[in-house]
Amino acid sequence: MAQTVLIRGSGLYTPEHSISNEELVESFNQYVANYNSEHADAIARGDTEPLVPSAAEFIEKASGIKSRYVLDREGVLDPERMRPRLRTRGNDEPSVMCEIGEAACREALAQAGMAAEDVDGVIVACSNMQRAYPAVAVELQAALGIEGWGYDMNVACASAAFGIQTAADAVRNGSARAVLVVSPEICSGHLNFRDRDSHFIFGDAATAVLVTGSETGPEPGDFEVLGTRLRTQFSNNIRNNAGFLNRSEDPPRSDADRLFVQNGRKVFKDVVPMVSELIGGHLRDLDIDPHSVRRFYLHQANLGMNEYIARRVLGRDATRDDAPVILDEYANTSSAGSVIAFHKHRADIAAGDIVVLSGFGAGYSAGSVVMRRH
Repeated sequence: MAQTVLIRGSGLYTPEHSISNEELVESFNQYVANYNSEHADAIARGDTEPLVPSAAEFIEKASGIKSRYVLDREGVLDPERMRPRLRTRGNDEPSVMCEIGEAACREALAQAGMAAEDVDGVIVACSNMQRAYPAVAVELQAALGIEGWGYDMNVACASAAFGIQTAADAVRNGSARAVLVVSPEICSGHLNFRDRDSHFIFGDAATAVLVTGSETGPEPGDFEVLGTRLRTQFSNNIRNNAGFLNRSEDPPRSDADRLFVQNGRKVFKDVVPMVSELIGGHLRDLDIDPHSVRRFYLHQANLGMNEYIARRVLGRDATRDDAPVILDEYANTSSAGSVIAFHKHRADIAAGDIVVLSGFGAGYSAGSVVMRRH
């Protein structure tokens, strides 16, 4: 009998510490003042450009972000450091990504009323892996006590959507009864907090989605996966050059080059039509009128981008009920963002309602998951 693919549970780990725009700007502006003072002579000669301070109002207007959660607040806010200070753990200790991913997974399992022995696979799908191997997914599989398999995948901010399609395929073809798709995003580690144009963009969080199958059909509360669609298109407009080969370079890459960089205007111009067409075409092929979709859980990168995408798909401005926003509190959490929106804004979805989850970002990469609640 054919398997019905379901999302039965979701989980969220939110770090303890939050940083407001005002706090972040105070730290950044102190760094700017220190830099300009240290290079005053070169600036006066015209050899060096002075740095420009930031403002909380600029950040909110540019992005819609008001605050972000981080794993280490003190290191980020230290003007002499401006990056998280995370203790290097021994090989016999859980990695940071495993620890926060496990918290999200346990909530997803509890919500679904399922146990580790009901799950066959773990996919860690996120933008940044803290190591090359062994796979974080295999470590997480062991921490949860899952007998089966696990592997990591990286499709930047679209990773969760790609992971859900991969999990759905595994359930349909019978290679797994259930799969956890986990997105432990430690984005503060790849952000250049000394760059005025991007120092405010990212926050940290971890999410988990439990994808399972059923031969008897959905149970009340389940979200049936009606279809998934993925698209990639190469672009250098969002890039991070960190990698193990950096050690062998001569001369070595700069620290800034190993962190997140983007051409924001070009990304906006390219990604909005790409994602709008992906979602619109996916709905048409499923014979679903966009106006009948109850809610769109869009990637939480930039408020203006989400508003434009929703407008193109719906032909009108979307309300916050149509397309919930969590980036004001969480900032951009990469692949975790759309799942956070789903996790926090799904309780009022009624039986029969159609919803869309979509992630998009570097690559370019984009994914769409269409679901119906039972």
